[in-house]
Amino acid sequence: MTKTYRVADSEKRVLCGMDLDLDAGGITVILGRSGCGKTTFLRIVAGLESYDSGTVRLDGDIRTGIVFQEPRLMPWLNVRKNILFGLRKTQVDEAHFAELIRMTGLEGYEKARPSQLSGGMQQRVALARALAYRASYLLMDEPFAALDYFTRQTMQQELLRIHRETSMGVLFVTHSIEEALILGDRIVILDQGRVAEIFEIRNQPYPRDLLSGDMIEIQRNIIKRIKGDSKL
Repeated sequence: MTKTYRVADSEKRVLCGMDLDLDAGGITVILGRSGCGKTTFLRIVAGLESYDSGTVRLDGDIRTGIVFQEPRLMPWLNVRKNILFGLRKTQVDEAHFAELIRMTGLEGYEKARPSQLSGGMQQRVALARALAYRASYLLMDEPFAALDYFTRQTMQQELLRIHRETSMGVLFVTHSIEEALILGDRIVILDQGRVAEIFEIRNQPYPRDLLSGDMIEIQRNIIKRIKGDSKL
C-alpha cells in the first residue's frame, strides 16, 4: 500500500509499500516514531482515509469499531445516549447495552454528561460506543495517550479484560514501548511508511512483567530497532 499527502507545493509519501497481515483475534500494536505513518495506516483500515495504491481486504464477517485519542463525545448527550448514538431505535438491545455498561465499568453513570466524567471515564464511554455496533475488530488510535499514568494503566488492563471476555481483535496504535509490551501479541515496528520488523510476543503471559529478563531483552531489541531505523 502507498499513500501520499500533498503539502503546499510538494508531496509527502507517508506509506511506502506497506504490507501487513492482521490477526483477527489478537492484539496487534503498531509502534514507531511520530510521523512514521501509524495513524494514517489505521485510518485507511477504518475506511476513513483514501490511499494511492494497494488493497485492504477483510476476510470473513468483520465489523470494525474505532476509538480515537480524544473521546469525541457529544457534550449535550448523557452517557447512555452517547453510547447508542448512531443506532436506530430498532437496533437498541437493552440486554446488550447493560452488558456494555458492566463490561466498561460505567454502572451508575448512564445519566451523567461528559463534563461530569474524568478523562478515563470518558474513554470508557468511547470504548462502549465502539462496541455498541457489535464490533468484532477494534481500531484504537493512541486512546490512552492523554490520560495520567495510573489511569492509563487501569485502562490498559480494562482493555485486556474486555479482549479476554469477547475474543475481539484489536489494532492499537501507540508511540509508547511500555504500552506496546503490556498489550501486544504482536508489535509491528513502522518506520518511514514501511514495516521494519515484527516482534511476536504472544508467548509472554498476561499480566506482563516488564522487569523480567525476557521482557527487558525484547524492549532492548525494540529500542535498538527503532534507533537503527531512524538512521536509514
